[in-house]
Amino acid sequence: MVIIYSTTWCPSCVSAKRLLDLKNIAYTEINIENENISRGKLEEIAGASTIPQIIINDKSIGGFDNLLKLEQTGELNKILDV
Repeated sequence: MVIIYSTTWCPSCVSAKRLLDLKNIAYTEINIENENISRGKLEEIAGASTIPQIIINDKSIGGFDNLLKLEQTGELNKILDV
């Protein structure tokens, strides 16, 4: 299960979703603006207040740079069991 905390104006959020879409990985997007989630609350949820914050199998992996690194090393497929 993949959850992405994002906003509508975030280019890294778009990139993260695009990567997951290209891999046909389903995800739930939670727009922190629409859901009135403060940066403080996001940090409580995901461990950081920057966006995107990506949670995979109940574990925070961080933002797009972390997601991309996992993809480039082949670890993303292992984590997602793909």
